[in-house]
Amino acid sequence: MSSSSRRVVITGIGIVNPIGLDAASFWDSLSRGQSGIRAVETFDASGLPSRIAGEIRDFDAKNYIEKKDRKSLRLMARAIQLAVAAAQLAIDDSKVDKDKLDPTRFGVEFGAGLLPTELEELGAASQASVNCQPGSVDLEQWGKQGLGCIPPLWMLKYLPNMLACHVSIFHNAQGPNNTITEGDVAGLLALGESYRIIKRDQADFFLVGGADGRVNPLSMVRQCLFGHLSQRNESPESAVRPFDRGRDGWVISEGSGVLVLEEANHALARGARIYAEIVGFGAAFDRDTSGRGLARAIRTALKHAGIGPGDVDHVNAHGLSSIKSDAWESRALLEVFGSLPQPVPVFAPKSYFGNLSAGGSPTELAASLLGMEHGLVPATLNYTEPDPACPVNVIRSTQPMTKDYFIKIAFTEMGQCAVAVCKRWK
Repeated sequence: MSSSSRRVVITGIGIVNPIGLDAASFWDSLSRGQSGIRAVETFDASGLPSRIAGEIRDFDAKNYIEKKDRKSLRLMARAIQLAVAAAQLAIDDSKVDKDKLDPTRFGVEFGAGLLPTELEELGAASQASVNCQPGSVDLEQWGKQGLGCIPPLWMLKYLPNMLACHVSIFHNAQGPNNTITEGDVAGLLALGESYRIIKRDQADFFLVGGADGRVNPLSMVRQCLFGHLSQRNESPESAVRPFDRGRDGWVISEGSGVLVLEEANHALARGARIYAEIVGFGAAFDRDTSGRGLARAIRTALKHAGIGPGDVDHVNAHGLSSIKSDAWESRALLEVFGSLPQPVPVFAPKSYFGNLSAGGSPTELAASLLGMEHGLVPATLNYTEPDPACPVNVIRSTQPMTKDYFIKIAFTEMGQCAVAVCKRWK
């Protein structure tokens, strides 16, 4: 079969995030307008200017791993555990018989970021290496005493490629395997690469996703210093306000989204349920964050899909709730869709659970996939006052999904952009 005739479909969804520990509970929260942003409870954040986050509560990775494999959890950082759990849920949702898969054509591709270490694992080493000058490190002491305080397998617990590594081992996936570390866009870039690999006839089945676990003292302190976090500590549920005039920054979150990508005939042969077909993908670099690069990525994806702006039911936006990035995302949407008789509807899923970073775009794409299955696009939360700098048609209340295509946008604040086009399966 030629690569041009091979079609790629999505047949499984695995979700672990603040508003759902599987696809069903995730959709239930979306349909009810339930936010997952709350005051931080996992550590004392009282001294920070931003004290809210999208925490996952009642998560136990042992529930997703066979008893014989649970000893491996000690080698998994929080993000890895979330990825392993979501991957298992995606496999379960796809209803695939793994014994019938060709393991050499079963791939794994994940987006990942800098996995934050737990303080207790580096605390002793740090204390042993700090001399009497605050903020300085005695390198001689570091060599003599500090290094010996670090757990021997510490690095294996925090390498970004370990998400894909553990998932591939658990599921005997011996096909293409890769990790993309490009911040908020990593998960969607992983999807784009997997899509192309299947199209090229180099695999038939993929677990694709991303995960991050930054509700952590180190990550929170770093982002409070260098990021632009919301400080709506008294009303966390209303803190994430994509495109709204009153937005004051984004919110850290944790979670994982994993999708099963499959060659269409492979899926049909086993009687799989098909959520949607991936029909287009585009990527670009918006060097000056003007919106022009993102617009170019959108046009590339639409051209690849063979459709025009008027065919799009809705845009599943990046919608970070950042003053700057929401504005340049809006400029890109206006450039591509601004000439339509009716403005394209825009849905911003981060309003429910915050910024999952590398795990965000697969999770957010899943929201529209489930919406397609139910014939509905959820509302964007907390959009109450339009911003002249963001002239987009934000979906304020649940509305029917009437067209066959939607697009998913992701980007980083540095300007790396990716766009995927999904089509209702027919």
